[in-house]
Amino acid sequence: MTGTPRQPKAFVLDEPKPEEAAPPRRKPRAITGIAITPDEIDPPAVVPPAPLPMSRRWRWGTLLAGSLFTLVSLWAGLAVTQLIEDFFARSPALGWVTAVAAGLAAFAALAIITREIWALARLRRIEHIQIDAAHAINADDDAAASRAVTGLQRLYATRRDAQLGLRTLKEHESDILDGRNRVKLAERHLVAPRDEEAHRIIARAARRITLLTTVTPNAALDMLFVATVNIRMMREVATLYGGRPTMLSTLRLVRMVLGHLAVAGGLALSDTLVQNLLGKGLLGKLSARFGEGAVNGILTARIGLAARDVCRPVPQEPSAKETLGNLMRELVTLGEETKPE
Repeated sequence: MTGTPRQPKAFVLDEPKPEEAAPPRRKPRAITGIAITPDEIDPPAVVPPAPLPMSRRWRWGTLLAGSLFTLVSLWAGLAVTQLIEDFFARSPALGWVTAVAAGLAAFAALAIITREIWALARLRRIEHIQIDAAHAINADDDAAASRAVTGLQRLYATRRDAQLGLRTLKEHESDILDGRNRVKLAERHLVAPRDEEAHRIIARAARRITLLTTVTPNAALDMLFVATVNIRMMREVATLYGGRPTMLSTLRLVRMVLGHLAVAGGLALSDTLVQNLLGKGLLGKLSARFGEGAVNGILTARIGLAARDVCRPVPQEPSAKETLGNLMRELVTLGEETKPE
């Protein structure tokens, strides 16, 4: 770098042309009359039954019941042990007979407890299938659809009336289907064929309640008949769709049905609503006693529809569900059973 340094020079910047000058800024002004509307969200196609609320509070009643059960169990065990020892003291043969009887009773009790736990777990499995199936249909989720279809296959694996549907579903395993259509296919071959039988179970129970409460003169007997027939109907519907109703699972099923009724609108059916659905003045032409029986039968049909919604592994779309009006018309006419819509 041995060259001579450059001499300083002066540069003159050109003035900007008028057309290239920046446009003047407008004064801000308020803009009114703009309405912001939220985006419309399509409602889900199917809605599974609402799960039972789980209370996290400490319940003294639960502690009391558990403590009493433990004390009764210890007392029963001590009493049986003392009984066996007394019989052994009297005669070895009687002692062995008593010991064998106590062993058989303990084995039967263990079998009953195992069956109750299995029935509760099966009812919980149906709840999980409902949630996965509803999510797969609404969101077209392949993972949820796979879980729902697998759960349906395991649920009906031992049912003779589902073998044809299981074989048909097996043939379509290699087909390219999205999640929504895969669940719909499983519903068509495994669940939908049972809807007509569920309709017959509910209609038969509703007609039975109508006739029994019409001819029974005692209100206490009416309540007993209604409770017995409704519990039997719920057990039949649960068995039809894959449940195994036992004592504890039946109590849980009753609680689920009542919870679903509370969410879906309850059991309130006034005489005006009944007349509007069946025809104006129809109940007024009938006897008062038969009118009471018809209302009890309608409430039974409502409970049956709620039990079907709770026990059906794949929730139905609102447009495909059987309406209460169809069952009510069939109930009042006392005609032949009609197929569900």
